[in-house]
Amino acid sequence: MRIVGVHGVGNYQSGHGPDAAAEALAGIWRKALSSTAALPRDQAQAECELSVAYYADLLRGAASQGQEDLESLDDYELALVAAWLEECGLPDATAAGRATAPLRQALAWLAKTRGLGRPATEWFVALFFREVASYLRTPARGQVRARVAEILAARQPQVVIAHSLGSVVAYETLWEHPELRVDLLVTLGSPLALPHAVFPRLQPTPIEQRGQRPPGVSRWVNLADSGDLVALPPNGIERSFNDVDQDQPKTQPIHVFDFHKVVNYLATPQLRGLLEEYA
Repeated sequence: MRIVGVHGVGNYQSGHGPDAAAEALAGIWRKALSSTAALPRDQAQAECELSVAYYADLLRGAASQGQEDLESLDDYELALVAAWLEECGLPDATAAGRATAPLRQALAWLAKTRGLGRPATEWFVALFFREVASYLRTPARGQVRARVAEILAARQPQVVIAHSLGSVVAYETLWEHPELRVDLLVTLGSPLALPHAVFPRLQPTPIEQRGQRPPGVSRWVNLADSGDLVALPPNGIERSFNDVDQDQPKTQPIHVFDFHKVVNYLATPQLRGLLEEYA
């Protein structure tokens, strides 16, 4: 079984070139998948070819990277945060405007209602929306898709597993290159359906508020932890995209920000069941 992973935010590998960074991430994915693969471990290691398409370095120079704090967010990034907070159910009385103080107030409300740590919430929001914005609005968007397409063409995977922002990258890459054929696309913790922030900015643009499964993909399954604040709205992929074969939220949330870690998604029974069909 040939698998290509497309990573999400927070995966810049300092001091590594793209090839070394990709292999480092692949090692993490292989370890997580070793408890998930349908084959016995020794057989899985021998017969499962897994690589990760690495692109974080291309986003690193697209904006002011390395400053995961609210003060460093610009107007575009803050607009994405505001759209996300609205989908999180931000009360009307809690402002989330340009000023840092109202934004901190809104995130304090979110952290309290979801049982999250406030500093970790602020750090995660700054990191996530800086990288999402860097992808959506810069020429790096084309460079990222070109690199991922090159890896997919070279590896010819049966399965593509795309996490977080990587699900947006994979979706757009597969649309841009319909000649790329994939038996199974699995999106994990995906923000593809996030209203106002991501969904209307997709390429190609959704038609009549509906996206479509990429033409070269035979089957698309989405997995979203029920507590994942990135995968909004709940069951949004199935509601916003045609030809999604399954949209399976997990029943047990993973606390704090572990809900969005790829290693936890890779170890889920749901993913195990999917991969068993392609082993």
